Amino acid sequence: MPLRVKSRPLSQHDNGPRTPSPFGRGTFGDLPDIEHDDSFREVIKKLSIFISEAVDLPSSFEQLRTTSAGDGLRHLVDHLSRTCTNPAIVNSLLALKWHYGEADEDRGLNDARANACEIVAWRLLTHLSEREAVEYCLYEIPVDDKHADHAHQDEESRGDEVDESTPLVAQAWSSSPQKTVRRTLERNGSTRRYQLLQSISRLTQSFADDDDDEEEDPTAPFVTLNALEIAAVADAKRFLGQNVVQKIITGIWNGDIIFWDNLSVNTVKKPRFYNHKTADPFSRLRVPKYLKSFEVIFFATFLCLYYAVLVERNPYQISTIEILLYIWFAAFFYDELSEWIDAGSIFYATDVWNIFDVVMMTIGLLFGVLRVVGLTYGDARLIDYAFDVLALEALFMVPRVCSILSLSPYWGTLIPCLREMGKDFLKFMVLVFIVYLGFLTTFTLVGRDKFDLGRMAMALTKIFFGSSYVGFDMMNDIDPIFGPPLMILFVTLSSILLMGSMTGMLSNSFSRVITHAREEYLYVYSVYVLEASTSNRLTHFYPPFNLLALVIFRPLRLFLPSDDKFRYARIMLLKVTHLPIVGAIMIYELVSGKLGRSDEYAGFKAGRSGTIFVPNSSNSSARKKKSSRPTMQTRASTSYRPGDASPRPLSAADVPGLRRRNSGMADEDALEQPSDVEVRIADLARKIDRLTDIVVQMQSQNAQPLGDVSLG
Repeated sequence: MPLRVKSRPLSQHDNGPRTPSPFGRGTFGDLPDIEHDDSFREVIKKLSIFISEAVDLPSSFEQLRTTSAGDGLRHLVDHLSRTCTNPAIVNSLLALKWHYGEADEDRGLNDARANACEIVAWRLLTHLSEREAVEYCLYEIPVDDKHADHAHQDEESRGDEVDESTPLVAQAWSSSPQKTVRRTLERNGSTRRYQLLQSISRLTQSFADDDDDEEEDPTAPFVTLNALEIAAVADAKRFLGQNVVQKIITGIWNGDIIFWDNLSVNTVKKPRFYNHKTADPFSRLRVPKYLKSFEVIFFATFLCLYYAVLVERNPYQISTIEILLYIWFAAFFYDELSEWIDAGSIFYATDVWNIFDVVMMTIGLLFGVLRVVGLTYGDARLIDYAFDVLALEALFMVPRVCSILSLSPYWGTLIPCLREMGKDFLKFMVLVFIVYLGFLTTFTLVGRDKFDLGRMAMALTKIFFGSSYVGFDMMNDIDPIFGPPLMILFVTLSSILLMGSMTGMLSNSFSRVITHAREEYLYVYSVYVLEASTSNRLTHFYPPFNLLALVIFRPLRLFLPSDDKFRYARIMLLKVTHLPIVGAIMIYELVSGKLGRSDEYAGFKAGRSGTIFVPNSSNSSARKKKSSRPTMQTRASTSYRPGDASPRPLSAADVPGLRRRNSGMADEDALEQPSDVEVRIADLARKIDRLTDIVVQMQSQNAQPLGDVSLG
């Protein structure tokens, strides 16, 4: 579909389209020449070579960002923003950030290189228009380009093998060289994370060889991951905290950017801007904001059933309310299992609330087992234990209902602080336990005539938590000689040294996290949005409706093939059961004014029209090739090298004939006619390029010094 060609908005570092400056390039080695058709592996190889040369000394993040230590990075950003149109450039930078961050040897240097990759990634986005930033951040790494067409044809030929849980990307090929890639795509959860960790450690090691064997490709586990997902697992909190990235994540949260525009058998998952005139209303079920809202309603109902069962506490039979509670437990368990399968442990383990979910499922399962066994054998004690175990559920269910508060900046900042303080507290308690165990052993043996182990343990616990008078009252009873000095020493250690040290350590942990409070909050927020939106499952049933799909379709899958009719039946069941929810969403959006908004870009600027350059002949043929993401070609940039012909600006007569295809956002825009001012600017830029070309040629030929050149 045709797409309006856009140029980047001018920033303080970008005064218009011009040829990259040749000065200072030799200091940091040759800048990477990244072609549009380079694979993800090739891009990483070229970037890693330059990063290794540009950052050869340990430097902090601020030093790389503000001092001369980051001069090479500034040259790289300027070079990439003007010459690079490869859609995997941001993915590659963040993958390298993860690689250097996980390296064990020479931590100072590798941390500096990891920070350098993160700085280049977010600075590059600031040189792009907002829509281009969306395309780069949401670009999913495909299979190697040379196999892309074959994979697409093979996927179409396997239509009878696709079911509702199959990711809508190529997952299997008939040719044997892609076995590793196929296995990578088919794996999920902890296996996928393990493969990523293994590949990260050898991401740049295999680049020394020229062997292109697919079996040894360390980038294969990154297939189907976009830049934001890589940033989340790579702990790139500064990147995720940038305004341009947060606008994208907020757009996903609000449903302005969607991955599914309709529910049909042949739909394809890809990022696009929401347009209520063309999108299926049922696609709003996948919006993270509405998913979170229904999750809160589900947990509130869950909590009401929980309290009702505890208040009723029927020891003789299972009541109707308790049956509903079991249904809610089953729906919750199946939903969490589906979430873990879809998102995998990559994101599931990073969300602190998922730990609460796992504990809730464990307690619910234990309650159900004790309850059934107790009723079966008529054991009143087991039934009492079952309700006592169920009472523990409130410790996790009540905070889980209130997890909506974590999406606010205030509460979202406190939760990471409490998590870090909890980690440090557990570490410190190891030292406390060692000291406590030593004194407990001594006091128990010395005062064995009057105190047993249990009584002594309780007394020392009271002393540790502040009841010092207990120790002074019993020290003479323990032993007249050894009791007083040992008890005074224990009270001093516990009340002054240990408690003071723990307070100071927790205060330091809080200060350390609160210093980066915004980054921590935005990271938690980003992880939740990505976890809720990156599923490859087309039909997502809200609990408890997911049990209907489980009961109806799971047994049929054992006997019937998972063809298009099977998938269509799931879609119809989803529409029938979720029609009231979609109606409520439509009413909300109508009241909030979202349905009446005429901006088809959902608040994302397409970029100002400016000078558009035709690429030089050396790149024109490559840019005409079909690629998995041709939208990145809409950037008005060109690859320039000394000695190449200067890029020719388009005149007003040339522009109407130019059309670019956008498969990433699936929008269709008309190309704007340039104004007279834009044509004059283009002519001025052409003259500046010619002048720069003369200077470069004179330098390459060792001509006279620049100061002696007459430009008149």
